[in-house]
Amino acid sequence: MKLEATIVGVVLLAALMHATWNAVVKSDSDRLISFALVQATGMIGGALLLLAAGSIADESWPYLIGSTVIHYVYYFLLLRAYAHGDLSHVYPIARGLGPLLVALFSGSLIGEHLSSAELAGVLAVSIGVTSLAFARGLPRGADLRATAFALMTGVTIASYTILDGLGVRASGNALGYIAWLNALEGPGVMIVALVRRPWPVLAAYLRTQWWRGCAGGAIAATGYGISIWAMGQGPVAHVAALRETSVLFAAIIGLVFLRESFGLWRISAAALIVAGLLLMHLHIGG
Repeated sequence: MKLEATIVGVVLLAALMHATWNAVVKSDSDRLISFALVQATGMIGGALLLLAAGSIADESWPYLIGSTVIHYVYYFLLLRAYAHGDLSHVYPIARGLGPLLVALFSGSLIGEHLSSAELAGVLAVSIGVTSLAFARGLPRGADLRATAFALMTGVTIASYTILDGLGVRASGNALGYIAWLNALEGPGVMIVALVRRPWPVLAAYLRTQWWRGCAGGAIAATGYGISIWAMGQGPVAHVAALRETSVLFAAIIGLVFLRESFGLWRISAAALIVAGLLLMHLHIGG
């Protein structure tokens, strides 16, 4: 299978959505509650979508359950990484490692063997994304622990990406698979928020900031839903690499809306990401 140019554009839109909801959570006063509300919105949306989506094939359930479990591990590792390091350091490492691992194992696990040009493109995207973590220099002290947790997080990203790619193809119903995944992912994060935040704190947040989490949740669920659908249409490694350009979009959002600096390092990383995408796209179009 090849990834059509239209699907490339749609996945890039999903990457922008991913960066947008992460910016919503990043800029919030209480990231845990904001993230829980994002997941709750996705869960409710998924449950409602199930009414119209219909059933999925039995063969897809092991992949769906496996992906749900790994998503919870992913959330745990990501929170541990953030406990030891800054988001601008942790997030690019985690997101950059994922597509590279998917590309390396997609042949044996999915039966998708990439050409040299495709591998070079994915490698360039992964290096470009990961290098954004070092815009402020090499890690030291607590950052080393953050880096270790970020690397483990990257392994979980690759794992659930491969499982979702296999699951959506086995489901016979991409919309149903997406709905179930959103419905199953929400409860765990909500329980953590309820345990770690007193009800008065939750109530005060919901009275004034509920719209942020709901908007972020709608964007997050739609964005990953698009990515899962795309994995049923073309090579999973291509979709994974395209989706992780969200880190570049996040840097641009930070520059425009959060007044963060961009700098020569980030410009170089962006150029490498674009070069990788061109390598992949030229192969697709050839």
